[in-house]
Amino acid sequence: MFGFLHIGLKDIVDILLVAFLLYQIYFLIKGTAAIKIFTGIALLYLVWLTVRAFDMILISSILGHVMGVGVIALLIVFQQEIRKFFMLLSNKYLSKINFSFKNLFPFFNDDEPSVKVWSIVKACTSMSKTKTGVLIVISRESELFSIIETGIKLNADTTSQLLINLFFKNSPLHDGAVIIRNDKIVAAGCILPVSDKDVRHEDFGLRHRAALGITEQTDAVVIVVSEQTGNISLFYSSAYQKNISITDLRKQLEYFFLSNQEEDVKK
Repeated sequence: MFGFLHIGLKDIVDILLVAFLLYQIYFLIKGTAAIKIFTGIALLYLVWLTVRAFDMILISSILGHVMGVGVIALLIVFQQEIRKFFMLLSNKYLSKINFSFKNLFPFFNDDEPSVKVWSIVKACTSMSKTKTGVLIVISRESELFSIIETGIKLNADTTSQLLINLFFKNSPLHDGAVIIRNDKIVAAGCILPVSDKDVRHEDFGLRHRAALGITEQTDAVVIVVSEQTGNISLFYSSAYQKNISITDLRKQLEYFFLSNQEEDVKK
């Protein structure tokens, strides 16, 4: 009856892989309404395994059919979480592979230009005064390919004036996010995943939720300027600082994107 308990090396690897996947799924959905559904399905699956172990044929058959339908239900109920899970894996592990390749073959690497901190800070200062809504995503290790594909590719030099023009209220791209990688504005008008965390602040709008959403899934740094108050917020690693000063913004960006190269030309 308990012959299934004979465990070999392959079974141990199998168990470890399942445990890893379950942990990753739990990490993604904790703090959301989906965690209760996930817990219920997990308990149902454990009951099914138990009745199978005791050769309870009828209830095992019923639960087996329920679990079969449950796979489809999982795809429907957890479609956002599944999408978020695979995006996290691609951003997290592909960036590590890319980083390892650069370490192994440094002679293939060109010196990457630094992020133009001054241009970004200057633009944010101006748009904060005019209460222009801003959503700037600055790439780090994560390449953000899937996010870039949702917008208009530019690959333009980062200047304060271009940033101001992109977020001008009559601009067709002002509602989306601008993606910056190194010294280039690579895309504008991009759509970001919105966080479903229950964050309650009076001026915590859609831009703020989008900024929190992308930093939950990638290592990007995001700047938000509220069009209601003009306050500047900085998001990174699923955390955020609200209503920061221009000086603090500059210091934080220099901390994240510090390089051995000289600061960009003030444009």
